[in-house]
Amino acid sequence: MIAIPPPLRLRLSSEALVANWRWLAKQSGSAACGAAIKADAYGLGAREVVRHLAAAGCRDFFVATWAEAAALMPLPWGVSLSVLHGVGASDVIAALTLPARPVLGSLEQIALWREAGEGRPCDVMIDTGMNRLGLRVEETAGGALDGLNIETLLSHLASADEDSAQNSGQLAAFRAVRQAIPARRYSLANSAGICLGADYAFDLTRPGIALYGGTPRGEATGHIRQVAFPEARVLQVRRVRQGEAVGYGATWTAPRDSRIAIANMGYADGYLRCHAGSGSATWNACSLPLIGRVSMDLTAFDASDADGIEEGDWLAIDYDLPTASARSGLSQYELLTGLGPRFERGWF
Repeated sequence: MIAIPPPLRLRLSSEALVANWRWLAKQSGSAACGAAIKADAYGLGAREVVRHLAAAGCRDFFVATWAEAAALMPLPWGVSLSVLHGVGASDVIAALTLPARPVLGSLEQIALWREAGEGRPCDVMIDTGMNRLGLRVEETAGGALDGLNIETLLSHLASADEDSAQNSGQLAAFRAVRQAIPARRYSLANSAGICLGADYAFDLTRPGIALYGGTPRGEATGHIRQVAFPEARVLQVRRVRQGEAVGYGATWTAPRDSRIAIANMGYADGYLRCHAGSGSATWNACSLPLIGRVSMDLTAFDASDADGIEEGDWLAIDYDLPTASARSGLSQYELLTGLGPRFERGWF
């Protein structure tokens, strides 16, 4: 086997990941603090995230699909796994085989699980105002949930990252549901919901983006640490004379004789064109502004002040999620989940 060096790497801090979970767990008060690990843990690698968080004490994990659940097997001892998209006819074998619970979100799924599930535990999602997944509150009347062995009753906040009246409305609706529907545990808060305070915690919180370095609300500022650090290898360092242009469309013209570092990274890797004009990298504590347009596989940085930079060196891409989101217009979620497979993931 020929060893081929990666063109890109994503350095991942297990210490920051665990520290973020512990802060969120503290904010959750007496409620258990779980972890949303859908989309391969927001692109960081779900198996490793489960390993690190389970060792830290996390016991409740949430994926989107049964394929994601299967990819995590075998689970660490004592870990609970829920599948947020519930169970359809094509999922029954997986749902009966894997040690994971479906989060039932429709009358059709409930009927299917009542017939196929043989009394096994399940979770149930109630829609309290988001109109995405989940039973409408009125659909829970008339014995629709009778006979189900409900482990966790969930709902999801639609506007928790904003100071919206919808938050208190959903909280009131979920409190009413809690009184009407028996379950072992109740769960409402995501990352931003945790920041709204103890009233939203109930028995179990389900943080996602904040685990991975995203700041969901101002209350988390200064407490959430960056987890993912993208790096790109320099393919070429070239000299550009004053007045010459760089890249497609000639959108940047050298104001002086310059040295340009061409990085092995572009929008095919999830580093999108919207970073042009605001993106930057760092090399040996020297800031390198992004110049010109982002290409499919290449991005140019102004390395005029980076004395000694050479082909083969690695650039640290500036990727603090709240800052990069504000500059690029991408959500913190898009910034993480969009990073492609050419980034070699490595934990430290």
